[in-house]
Amino acid sequence: MTVRHDDITAEWLGYATLRLEGDDTVVYLDPGRYGVLTGEWDADTAGDHPPAREYAPCDGDVVCVTHVHHYDPDGIRRVASDDATVVAFEGINVRDTDRDVERLADLDYDVRTVSMEDDLLVDGVPIWTVPAYNLEDGPNVRADGSPIHPKGIGCGFLLALDDTRVFWPGDTDVLEGHAELDVSLFCPSIASSFTMDRHDAADLAEAMDPELVVPIHYNTFAALEADSGAFAEDVARRGVPVVLDER
Repeated sequence: MTVRHDDITAEWLGYATLRLEGDDTVVYLDPGRYGVLTGEWDADTAGDHPPAREYAPCDGDVVCVTHVHHYDPDGIRRVASDDATVVAFEGINVRDTDRDVERLADLDYDVRTVSMEDDLLVDGVPIWTVPAYNLEDGPNVRADGSPIHPKGIGCGFLLALDDTRVFWPGDTDVLEGHAELDVSLFCPSIASSFTMDRHDAADLAEAMDPELVVPIHYNTFAALEADSGAFAEDVARRGVPVVLDER
Protein backbone atom coordinates (compact mmCIF):
# COMPACT_ATOMS: atom_id res chain seq x y z
CA MET A 1 0.00 0.00 0.00
CA THR A 2 1.23 3.47 -0.87
CA VAL A 3 -0.18 6.46 1.00
CA ARG A 4 -0.66 9.70 -0.92
CA HIS A 5 -0.40 12.84 1.20
CA ASP A 6 -0.17 16.39 -0.12
CA ASP A 7 2.33 16.21 -2.99
CA ILE A 8 4.27 13.14 -1.80
CA THR A 9 3.76 9.40 -1.40
CA ALA A 10 4.79 7.36 1.63
CA GLU A 11 5.25 3.61 1.80
CA TRP A 12 6.16 1.61 4.90
CA LEU A 13 8.20 -1.40 3.78
CA GLY A 14 8.50 -3.06 7.21
CA TYR A 15 10.50 -2.58 10.43
CA ALA A 16 11.65 1.08 10.33
CA THR A 17 11.98 1.33 6.55
CA LEU A 18 9.97 4.21 5.13
CA ARG A 19 10.07 5.33 1.48
CA LEU A 20 9.04 8.89 0.63
CA GLU A 21 8.70 10.16 -2.93
CA GLY A 22 8.21 13.73 -4.05
CA ASP A 23 8.12 15.21 -7.52
CA ASP A 24 11.85 14.80 -8.15
CA THR A 25 13.34 13.19 -5.04
CA VAL A 26 13.09 9.83 -3.25
CA VAL A 27 14.06 9.57 0.42
CA TYR A 28 14.45 6.39 2.47
CA LEU A 29 14.53 6.25 6.24
CA ASP A 30 16.30 3.36 8.01
CA PRO A 31 16.28 0.84 5.14
CA GLY A 32 16.76 -2.86 5.78
CA ARG A 33 17.21 -5.58 8.40
CA TYR A 34 14.97 -8.54 9.25
CA GLY A 35 14.31 -9.37 5.61
CA VAL A 36 12.10 -6.37 4.91
CA LEU A 37 13.92 -5.68 1.63
CA THR A 38 15.03 -9.18 0.68
CA GLY A 39 11.84 -11.17 1.22
CA GLU A 40 13.76 -13.55 3.50
CA TRP A 41 13.17 -13.94 7.21
CA ASP A 42 13.67 -16.16 10.20
CA ALA A 43 10.24 -17.49 11.15
CA ASP A 44 11.31 -17.77 14.80
CA THR A 45 12.03 -14.04 14.77
CA ALA A 46 9.46 -12.65 12.37
CA GLY A 47 6.60 -14.87 13.56
CA ASP A 48 3.38 -14.19 11.66
CA HIS A 49 4.69 -11.06 9.96
CA PRO A 50 7.00 -12.08 7.10
CA PRO A 51 8.18 -9.51 4.55
CA ALA A 52 5.90 -9.30 1.55
CA ARG A 53 8.41 -9.34 -1.27
CA GLU A 54 11.93 -8.62 -2.41
CA TYR A 55 12.40 -4.90 -2.88
CA ALA A 56 15.24 -3.60 -5.01
CA PRO A 57 14.52 -0.36 -6.85
CA CYS A 58 17.84 1.45 -6.13
CA ASP A 59 16.06 4.78 -6.63
CA GLY A 60 16.87 6.59 -3.39
CA ASP A 61 18.41 10.05 -3.68
CA VAL A 62 18.71 10.51 0.10
CA VAL A 63 19.03 7.71 2.68
CA CYS A 64 18.72 8.59 6.38
CA VAL A 65 19.86 6.29 9.21
CA THR A 66 18.89 7.02 12.81
CA HIS A 67 21.21 4.74 14.83
CA VAL A 68 23.30 1.58 14.83
CA HIS A 69 20.34 -0.82 15.37
CA HIS A 70 18.90 0.37 12.05
CA TYR A 71 22.21 0.59 10.21
CA ASP A 72 22.24 -1.99 7.40
CA PRO A 73 24.79 -1.39 4.62
CA ASP A 74 23.17 -4.06 2.43
CA GLY A 75 19.80 -2.36 2.91
CA ILE A 76 21.30 0.98 1.96
CA ARG A 77 22.78 -0.50 -1.22
CA ARG A 78 19.45 -2.09 -2.08
CA VAL A 79 17.57 1.23 -2.08
CA ALA A 80 20.21 3.88 -2.89
CA SER A 81 20.96 5.20 -6.35
CA ASP A 82 24.60 5.36 -7.43
CA ASP A 83 24.86 9.06 -6.57
CA ALA A 84 22.78 8.93 -3.36
CA THR A 85 23.70 10.83 -0.21
CA VAL A 86 23.58 8.90 3.06
CA VAL A 87 22.70 11.01 6.09
CA ALA A 88 23.63 9.04 9.20
CA PHE A 89 23.87 9.72 12.91
CA GLU A 90 27.46 10.46 13.85
CA GLY A 91 27.45 7.98 16.73
CA ILE A 92 26.98 4.88 14.56
CA ASN A 93 29.90 2.62 15.49
CA VAL A 94 30.10 -0.90 14.09
CA ARG A 95 31.80 -2.02 17.29
CA ASP A 96 28.46 -1.47 19.03
CA THR A 97 26.83 -4.35 17.15
CA ASP A 98 27.56 -8.06 16.87
CA ARG A 99 26.66 -7.93 13.17
CA ASP A 100 29.45 -8.03 10.61
CA VAL A 101 28.92 -4.69 8.87
CA GLU A 102 31.32 -2.22 7.30
CA ARG A 103 31.91 1.25 8.64
CA LEU A 104 30.01 4.27 7.34
CA ALA A 105 33.30 5.60 6.03
CA ASP A 106 33.68 2.53 3.81
CA LEU A 107 30.36 2.95 2.02
CA ASP A 108 30.63 3.91 -1.63
CA TYR A 109 28.34 6.92 -1.25
CA ASP A 110 28.58 10.52 -0.16
CA VAL A 111 28.08 10.15 3.62
CA ARG A 112 27.10 13.11 5.77
CA THR A 113 27.03 12.57 9.51
CA VAL A 114 24.71 14.47 11.82
CA SER A 115 24.37 15.08 15.54
CA MET A 116 21.21 14.85 17.64
CA GLU A 117 20.30 18.47 16.85
CA ASP A 118 21.41 19.42 13.37
CA ASP A 119 20.01 20.98 10.22
CA LEU A 120 21.19 20.57 6.65
CA LEU A 121 20.07 20.65 3.03
CA VAL A 122 20.57 17.48 0.99
CA ASP A 123 19.56 17.25 -2.68
CA GLY A 124 17.15 20.14 -2.12
CA VAL A 125 15.58 18.48 0.94
CA PRO A 126 15.78 20.40 4.25
CA ILE A 127 16.53 17.95 7.07
CA TRP A 128 16.49 18.52 10.81
CA THR A 129 17.55 15.99 13.44
CA VAL A 130 16.08 15.66 16.93
CA PRO A 131 17.27 13.60 19.92
CA ALA A 132 16.06 10.00 20.14
CA TYR A 133 16.52 7.94 23.30
CA ASN A 134 14.79 6.12 26.13
CA LEU A 135 14.22 7.91 29.42
CA GLU A 136 16.10 6.61 32.45
CA ASP A 137 12.85 6.55 34.46
CA GLY A 138 10.76 5.24 31.56
CA PRO A 139 9.52 1.75 30.61
CA ASN A 140 12.25 0.92 28.08
CA VAL A 141 15.10 -0.01 30.37
CA ARG A 142 17.16 -3.14 30.90
CA ALA A 143 17.12 -5.29 34.03
CA ASP A 144 19.93 -3.18 35.51
CA GLY A 145 17.89 -0.01 35.00
CA SER A 146 19.89 1.37 32.06
CA PRO A 147 17.96 2.65 29.01
CA ILE A 148 17.88 0.33 26.00
CA HIS A 149 18.56 3.38 23.86
CA PRO A 150 20.65 5.74 26.01
CA LYS A 151 20.89 9.42 25.21
CA GLY A 152 23.44 9.89 22.44
CA ILE A 153 22.75 6.61 20.63
CA GLY A 154 20.80 8.15 17.78
CA CYS A 155 18.48 10.76 16.37
CA GLY A 156 15.12 11.21 14.72
CA PHE A 157 14.56 12.91 11.37
CA LEU A 158 12.21 15.74 10.42
CA LEU A 159 12.39 16.57 6.73
CA ALA A 160 10.54 18.74 4.25
CA LEU A 161 9.89 16.98 0.96
CA ASP A 162 8.10 19.24 -1.53
CA ASP A 163 7.06 21.40 1.45
CA THR A 164 5.50 18.43 3.26
CA ARG A 165 7.14 18.01 6.67
CA VAL A 166 7.57 14.34 7.60
CA PHE A 167 8.68 13.20 11.06
CA TRP A 168 10.16 9.79 11.91
CA PRO A 169 11.17 10.03 15.60
CA GLY A 170 13.45 6.99 15.53
CA ASP A 171 13.79 4.57 18.44
CA THR A 172 12.75 6.86 21.25
CA ASP A 173 10.31 7.55 24.01
CA VAL A 174 8.21 10.69 23.72
CA LEU A 175 10.58 13.52 24.62
CA GLU A 176 10.19 17.14 25.63
CA GLY A 177 9.89 19.24 22.49
CA HIS A 178 8.33 16.57 20.26
CA ALA A 179 4.85 18.07 20.62
CA GLU A 180 6.05 21.51 19.48
CA LEU A 181 7.37 20.31 16.12
CA ASP A 182 5.59 21.52 12.98
CA VAL A 183 4.70 18.22 11.30
CA SER A 184 2.38 17.36 8.43
CA LEU A 185 2.97 13.59 8.18
CA PHE A 186 3.79 11.87 11.48
CA CYS A 187 5.21 8.32 11.30
CA PRO A 188 5.65 7.09 14.88
CA SER A 189 6.69 3.74 16.21
CA ILE A 190 3.84 2.02 18.02
CA ALA A 191 5.80 -1.07 19.10
CA SER A 192 5.16 -2.75 22.43
CA SER A 193 8.86 -2.55 23.36
CA PHE A 194 11.96 -0.37 22.86
CA THR A 195 10.13 2.84 21.84
CA MET A 196 7.02 4.86 22.50
CA ASP A 197 4.07 2.48 22.45
CA ARG A 198 0.72 3.01 20.76
CA HIS A 199 -0.72 4.87 23.73
CA ASP A 200 2.17 7.34 23.99
CA ALA A 201 2.23 7.75 20.21
CA ALA A 202 -1.50 8.54 20.20
CA ASP A 203 -1.02 11.14 22.95
CA LEU A 204 1.80 12.71 20.96
CA ALA A 205 -0.25 12.70 17.76
CA GLU A 206 -3.03 14.57 19.54
CA ALA A 207 -0.60 17.13 20.96
CA MET A 208 1.31 17.53 17.69
CA ASP A 209 -1.87 17.70 15.56
CA PRO A 210 -0.37 16.67 12.19
CA GLU A 211 -2.40 16.47 9.01
CA LEU A 212 -1.92 12.68 8.84
CA VAL A 213 -0.50 9.85 10.96
CA VAL A 214 0.97 6.66 9.44
CA PRO A 215 2.47 4.37 12.13
CA ILE A 216 5.54 2.24 11.39
CA HIS A 217 8.06 0.08 13.31
CA TYR A 218 5.67 -2.56 14.65
CA ASN A 219 4.85 -6.26 14.10
CA THR A 220 8.19 -7.04 12.45
CA PHE A 221 8.88 -9.58 15.19
CA ALA A 222 7.29 -10.61 18.47
CA ALA A 223 8.83 -7.89 20.66
CA LEU A 224 7.37 -5.24 18.35
CA GLU A 225 3.80 -6.54 18.47
CA ALA A 226 1.15 -3.80 18.49
CA ASP A 227 -2.60 -3.51 18.00
CA SER A 228 -2.49 -1.11 15.08
CA GLY A 229 -6.26 -1.13 14.71
CA ALA A 230 -6.69 0.03 18.29
CA PHE A 231 -4.09 2.72 17.69
CA ALA A 232 -5.90 3.97 14.60
CA GLU A 233 -9.24 4.07 16.42
CA ASP A 234 -7.66 5.92 19.34
CA VAL A 235 -6.05 8.56 17.12
CA ALA A 236 -9.17 8.99 14.98
CA ARG A 237 -11.30 9.54 18.11
CA ARG A 238 -9.00 12.44 18.95
CA GLY A 239 -9.79 14.08 15.63
CA VAL A 240 -6.44 13.33 13.94
CA PRO A 241 -6.51 11.67 10.49
CA VAL A 242 -4.75 8.30 10.46
CA VAL A 243 -4.21 5.51 7.95
CA LEU A 244 -2.60 2.06 8.28
CA ASP A 245 -0.15 0.89 5.61
CA GLU A 246 -0.30 -2.87 6.17
CA ARG A 247 0.12 -5.93 3.97
